[in-house]
Amino acid sequence: MPERIDKIRSALTHIGLGSSDFDLNPDTVLPAGRKLRPAGVLAPIIQHGDGLSLLLTKRSAGLKHHPGQISFPGGKQEESDADVIAAALREAREEIGLPEHLVEVLGTLAPHETVTSFQVTPVIGFVKEPFKIIAEAGEVAEVFAVPLDHVLNPANYIIQSRAWRGHMRHYYVIPYGPYYIWGATARMLRAWTETIQN
Repeated sequence: MPERIDKIRSALTHIGLGSSDFDLNPDTVLPAGRKLRPAGVLAPIIQHGDGLSLLLTKRSAGLKHHPGQISFPGGKQEESDADVIAAALREAREEIGLPEHLVEVLGTLAPHETVTSFQVTPVIGFVKEPFKIIAEAGEVAEVFAVPLDHVLNPANYIIQSRAWRGHMRHYYVIPYGPYYIWGATARMLRAWTETIQN
């Protein structure tokens, strides 16, 4: 287990290129001079049985933005946050009850631009001890674990499409059991697999 964590940490020293929700849509024309708001999300790795798993959340159906979608715990950087890493750790505490001191930050991926004009930095962290998951009422419907080997296997990714603002938008999907992981979350996970493979 320590060797696997060290391998992940080492791979994250090679951040690589950034990603975006438009990677699979080269004809998309983004507005010039657009302003992106900084945000951080946490990819919490936990020891699960004999292996490692990743904690993800399912957003509440009543939310205005991205209802019912699978996401990392995280959100926009507030003025009180020292940086996007601090924002990711704070949001993880608020959304799933994960205390900051239990997270060993292994590194970050290159920022990801979303269709909602955020520049999201994925923070990869190892949860050093078990903790009691407390889903934030009204925002998080469910917290679940997916095997790390599943989301870091490029063979498990597929590309799907749907109409968006009058055009067909293509995006990554990585299904897992009853969970449909797609969009920004799947693209950031795909970037992680590319980082591990290189």
